[in-house]
Amino acid sequence: MATDQTSTVGRDLPEDPDDLLPEDSILSLDEYLDMHAAVGHRTRYEILYRLVHSGSMSPKELEDVMEIDDSTLHYHLNKLVDVGLVEKRQHTERGQDGLYTNYRATVFGAVTVTEGVDELIRGEQEIEAMYDSSTEK
Repeated sequence: MATDQTSTVGRDLPEDPDDLLPEDSILSLDEYLDMHAAVGHRTRYEILYRLVHSGSMSPKELEDVMEIDDSTLHYHLNKLVDVGLVEKRQHTERGQDGLYTNYRATVFGAVTVTEGVDELIRGEQEIEAMYDSSTEK
């Protein structure tokens, strides 16, 4: 483990990014980076955003609200499932034949949206508000 530490924004951070992970981390740094890269695509971000802020949704509900075709939606859902940001849940309903599928954000998906992209956007809004109030004087 690196002993030299650099101060960034008031926090001491290790020299090697791998040292950010806890010793018993369930994910590797590459897996975290794959999650981050997955939400770098607008359609995947929008799917994840909707699942985080609206809860569990069926593919049909996502298709309707996003106005997206079935094959495109499933392509992006599979990418989000593969990296662990979304989970696929299948269930049966009383009196109905067959399995029904719903998707929901995992804890990693929720944190990626609310503490990641959403937080960056809020930060920009705060900077803009500070700038606007300082130019009004």
